[in-house]
Amino acid sequence: MELRLDGLSVDLDGRRIVRRLTLDVPDGRVVGLVGPNGSGKSTALRCVYRALSPDEGRVLVDGDDLAAMSMRDSARRIAALTQEGGVDLDFTVEELVALGRTPHLPGARRLDARERELCRWAMARMGVAHLAGRGVLELSGGERQRVLVARALVQEPRVLVLDEPTNHLDVHHRLELLALVRESGVTALVVLHDLNLAAAACDVIGVLSEGALVAVGTPEEVLTEELLHTVFGVEATVVAHPRTGRTQLLYHLPTARKEA
Repeated sequence: MELRLDGLSVDLDGRRIVRRLTLDVPDGRVVGLVGPNGSGKSTALRCVYRALSPDEGRVLVDGDDLAAMSMRDSARRIAALTQEGGVDLDFTVEELVALGRTPHLPGARRLDARERELCRWAMARMGVAHLAGRGVLELSGGERQRVLVARALVQEPRVLVLDEPTNHLDVHHRLELLALVRESGVTALVVLHDLNLAAAACDVIGVLSEGALVAVGTPEEVLTEELLHTVFGVEATVVAHPRTGRTQLLYHLPTARKEA
């Protein structure tokens, strides 16, 4: 399923946060959005999972305008893991994961055998099956994040939207989560701050600066020393990973400035 952000512009508090953003996410590909803090990455994603309506432009799913769909229909196609994805009610882990089936359940229908097995698979895949009976509010931030990913998988989306999905995760679970996204075959749009993770996990990277798309292409095409200096204000050496050959960045610490 293809996703297209078609000329998106978003104004918040009288300021333009996203500026005519056009970005294609091809079927089954992982596309990353990167950029400095405040560059509009999360705001753009909020238009995709319908927490915001763009002031200009459209979000298209296989050519269909997302705004013309019912919320239930769009939720059958798109699952989101957001930075605001906290849980205030003390569901058990298995109850929260099962909520991923809500868009597919007419009325008050209970989960069938296949759906219950799907929940068990998702919890096992994310390493939280042993927490099934625990209250979500008892969990650590990393455990809760993995539970929320399991809920998104249970939704069986065709498009997965992930806003900083590796927050709170240790390095093992960061790599495991991004590997899962790549292996799933789902169309994915991911916001990441860690450029090395983005280079390792994404087929295409779009770079935002002050709300505008300034570069798009493969990690090798986009993550150049010149762009890193211009957009992020950092000095880095671009190298090929010795095992995978994918682009990786070696950052240089800035020289401390002495007070005059």
